[in-house]
Amino acid sequence: MTDYLFSQRPLENLLVLSAALFVLGLYTIVTRKNAVSVLMGVELVLNAANVNFVAFSQYLPGRGIHGSMFTIFVILLAAAEAAVALAIIIGIYQNFGRVDVDQADLMKE
Repeated sequence: MTDYLFSQRPLENLLVLSAALFVLGLYTIVTRKNAVSVLMGVELVLNAANVNFVAFSQYLPGRGIHGSMFTIFVILLAAAEAAVALAIIIGIYQNFGRVDVDQADLMKE
């Protein structure tokens, strides 16, 4: 089944998958108030970029710079972003007793 799915138009199918991941991530970022859910939305958006990097690296002539290298770089950035975001989330939880994105601006005071 998967061979048939990717044998007809593989680039278009991967771009549709990437767009779906991006839209789901953006929807999660916009609609959620829980900081952990927003963080999960950001990860979905970064994974959509990873799918694009790998998809286009297969179709570029020469293949001098592989999309896999960019994907590894994005995964490393996502891991660093998750560590910093989780530290901020823990700080919000210690100050307010719950993780609500709307109260994060109160930490300035």
